[in-house]
Amino acid sequence: MVKLGINEKSLPFAITWREKLQLAKDQGFDFIELSVDETDERLGRLDWSRQQRWNLVQDMYAVDLPIDTMMLSGLRKFPLGSEQADIAEKSYLICQKAIILARDLGIRNIQIAGYDEYYGEKNDLTRELFIENLQRVVDFAAENQIMIAIETMDDPFINSVAKVQEIKQSVRSPWLQAYPDLGNISAWPENVPGQDLADGLDNIVAIHVKDTYKVTETTPGKFKNVPFGRGEVNFLGLFKALKRIGYQGTLTIEMWSEHDADAIEQVIEAQQFVQDLLAQAGFYK
Repeated sequence: MVKLGINEKSLPFAITWREKLQLAKDQGFDFIELSVDETDERLGRLDWSRQQRWNLVQDMYAVDLPIDTMMLSGLRKFPLGSEQADIAEKSYLICQKAIILARDLGIRNIQIAGYDEYYGEKNDLTRELFIENLQRVVDFAAENQIMIAIETMDDPFINSVAKVQEIKQSVRSPWLQAYPDLGNISAWPENVPGQDLADGLDNIVAIHVKDTYKVTETTPGKFKNVPFGRGEVNFLGLFKALKRIGYQGTLTIEMWSEHDADAIEQVIEAQQFVQDLLAQAGFYK
């Protein structure tokens, strides 16, 4: 058995947290992944008052569904590897606040994107700054017993579990691990996704599940908003690989349907698609 969750951005935007939790529970999910993205509204969650945090904890207890993971994609706007010292420092402070929020809400795992720089130029210096500041983040996370997990991305900087393991050679800590995205690692032609998962098992604490189109010599691939089953990810093969190697972490369905009129229908279809393949792979008896 593995726990199957749903990311917050899959769920209708204009409903309350209690309603989001209840919807996810009613559809058979085991947890929700909270989003702290680049928008002011979601970055503002890092400054929630004690009462706001307590209200969400009460909602989780009332519905009996946890928020197990946080997706800290706001670091795209404020990257750890920025050459601008004020932006890099703001990035670190965002991570500090995210760690405290996770601690207060009972979130175990904060996913950060594997970018040294997102909108700006990448170079040897941005890589070194990323590693330096990541060490600071991981040290603070360790103090608070919160896992930091690097997601494999739509960018060559970190697009495989193997590259997360390379970063771990510089930032050596049990509180830094890998959060592979099955769609992202499948899209890069240099990866052998099943082998990447098998070789990286000791460092994988959570996995994103989404479909993608592959990067080729003539196309950039497509990493978002590819409906399940219409892309090129071999989910059954990858689920079988995860079953064979004994993966016991979480799986989180990732979509961006929160503003779509049929968001609930998309969530239901995605959950059925993934659970059917997990059953075929032997995860459900």
